[in-house]
Amino acid sequence: MDVRALETLRAVRSQGGVTAAAAVLHLTPSAVSQQLAVLTRDAGVPLTERVGRGLRLTPAGDALADAAVDVAVALERARTACAAFAGAPTGTVRVSAFQSAAWMLLPGLLTRVAARGGITVECADEDVAQHAFPALTDRHDVVVAHRPAEADPGWGPDVHVVPLLREPLDVAVPAGSPLAARAALEPADVAGADWIAVREGFPVARVLTDVGVATGTAPRVVQRINDFHVVEALVAAGHGLSLLPRYSSGGHPGVALVPLAGVRAGRQVDALVRPDTAERRVVAVVLEELVALAAELRRG
Repeated sequence: MDVRALETLRAVRSQGGVTAAAAVLHLTPSAVSQQLAVLTRDAGVPLTERVGRGLRLTPAGDALADAAVDVAVALERARTACAAFAGAPTGTVRVSAFQSAAWMLLPGLLTRVAARGGITVECADEDVAQHAFPALTDRHDVVVAHRPAEADPGWGPDVHVVPLLREPLDVAVPAGSPLAARAALEPADVAGADWIAVREGFPVARVLTDVGVATGTAPRVVQRINDFHVVEALVAAGHGLSLLPRYSSGGHPGVALVPLAGVRAGRQVDALVRPDTAERRVVAVVLEELVALAAELRRG
């Protein structure tokens, strides 16, 4: 079986279809279809099936995609074994992070990696719904993602997960509000408030739902905005309360962050990497520095 065709099969699974797979592989959709056809002939069993206008892997296709991961890991491990004799690792590592994590982590990461020498980090910001983070690992070497802290990660079998930190979510209130002087707030204290929330599908939205469950009243969401700098400005102006991450927000002088008690209010920040990519020495160095940086943030 052709290694490139196996990689194509992996991409069809991780990207959810031929067109998206073609985009990350820099191929045309017809070239992807041709590689799948050749792989199907080699396998002797159907690897894909039509679903409406799309395509999905059959159980045999899923099994072969799992094996394709093993093949890719073995090949990368072999390259790494040889590279170990070539001196210190050098190369480029592409790192993506959602916006608030980019603000929190990328400046320090670039400084730490530059001090080691020989490695270039190319940064990007990608803020997507939770379910869409794993697919980003086809375009970036390291993807910094987030999820509700106490929930099942749900990242799937195609990614290697490196936990970075648990970030508490606090209630953002106007600095002049009586709530700002409280040591902590219970869900009942904010029942009936107007809320500025993130879009559905993002981790912070789930915690706000838990606040509603605790009070028995659905939160009254008046705005949905993902940019925390805009959220802070709206809170400071008195347009509602919000839930904001403790380490990567709270810089606005008109906003106070108050811990939320009574519900599990936090998000988990993880680094996602394809299993074969994780074998690369330069990627291992970047992950090591990310973990060390996250530990510093946890210690305050």
